[in-house]
Amino acid sequence: MKNCAVYKGGIVGYERGLAIQEEARTLVASGVWDGILILLEHTPVITIGRSGGRENLLMSPPVLAGRGVEVVDTVRGGNITCHNPGQIVGYPVLNLSRWREDVHWYVRTIEETLIRTLARFGLKGRRKDRYTGVWLDEEKVAAIGVYVKRWVTSHGFALNVNNDLSLFEAIVPCGIKDFGVTNLARVNCRTSVESVMEMFQEDFGQVFDCTMVNINRLADGVGADSENAYRSLPEGMRANA
Repeated sequence: MKNCAVYKGGIVGYERGLAIQEEARTLVASGVWDGILILLEHTPVITIGRSGGRENLLMSPPVLAGRGVEVVDTVRGGNITCHNPGQIVGYPVLNLSRWREDVHWYVRTIEETLIRTLARFGLKGRRKDRYTGVWLDEEKVAAIGVYVKRWVTSHGFALNVNNDLSLFEAIVPCGIKDFGVTNLARVNCRTSVESVMEMFQEDFGQVFDCTMVNINRLADGVGADSENAYRSLPEGMRANA
């Protein structure tokens, strides 16, 4: 049975999230874990993927910066999207050699996990022809953009739970003009980010056929200092390996 650690990072800036992923990649590539599932929320940020997306940015970066919103270019697949509190960002860092060396399979399996989690809340999530991600009727509720190097994954998905969707007005989400975005709160599913995370973690273990091992949270107070938190993360992981 494959072993996958679970690390819940709270609400962090985007650069901190990248740092956590790099540490996780090192641990997975070295065989400490078969995978590490990182679940967190981000402070407001707009990210642009390898497929482009600057043309789908409807506000200038200086205006957005004045509103406390970062604009960041990334190595993940996909176009442009938003992250903010109330949205679950999942970064599965997996050695696909332990599962299946197939990126298309990997993306579809993330979609399946999200669909199962939504079903727990009475919601019928579905795929949409020509697009990645998960949809509720004609609106996207979860976006996916991954990066794979030497069969170790990073980046991942964003599931809208109760986040402020007005941030998406600053972009053409995923470069798709014909359809909108939604979240669980908008479809009258009143739940918390924490509850959805717990359900997703269980579904992830079942769909990816792995044992999920919770990693100790960082020490109280450390999370406010991103540099110290970054240094502490591997110790918390190794203590449970």
